[in-house]
Amino acid sequence: MDINSNKLIEDAVNEFGRLPGIGKKTALRFVLYLLKQKPEDVEQFGSTFIRLRNGIKYCENCNNISEKELCEICSNHKRDSSVVCVVEDIRDVFAIENTNQYYGVYHVLGGIINPMDGVGPKDIKVDALVERVSKGEIKEIIMAISATMEGDTTIFYIFKRLKDFDIKFTTIARGVSVGDDLEYADEVTLGRSILHRIPYENSLVK
Repeated sequence: MDINSNKLIEDAVNEFGRLPGIGKKTALRFVLYLLKQKPEDVEQFGSTFIRLRNGIKYCENCNNISEKELCEICSNHKRDSSVVCVVEDIRDVFAIENTNQYYGVYHVLGGIINPMDGVGPKDIKVDALVERVSKGEIKEIIMAISATMEGDTTIFYIFKRLKDFDIKFTTIARGVSVGDDLEYADEVTLGRSILHRIPYENSLVK
């Protein structure tokens, strides 16, 4: 069937095709599947994402997704708010939480420094992190950033911004392979990397 022969199908395929990793064939399968479902089920499917987009906020403290001003992690008094794990994006929060090995809080940068893509320090939440540290309540910063050139550049920049504060500055152990994204690391490896974190200065070339 030529999807161009039906404008409604074509438009739906194009919308699914905007999702990361979804090609036209997969998008068409999604559309044809939905056409087989009851109208009320499809309506619920669509309304769920509308409610998601309208109801989700970003935590005013750590930039994690939340339904309130503070996310569930920041508002949980059982978490150690003096230890902050700095991650690239929200997917990394999910990955680390799945290890059940970390009991501090987070700071979501919303990206990493990547000059090739036009992303500089001002485009991510570094200033907000410095402001959190300047309040004097944080004892340790754990950098849980993917082991890539851009990730290492980001860690070094943040280290330079925070080196004059009286805090411990650590990075996760390199159990996570160089070049790998945290979200794809298995839970055991990632959990051990958090537990066996090392002082960042130890990784610098003297």
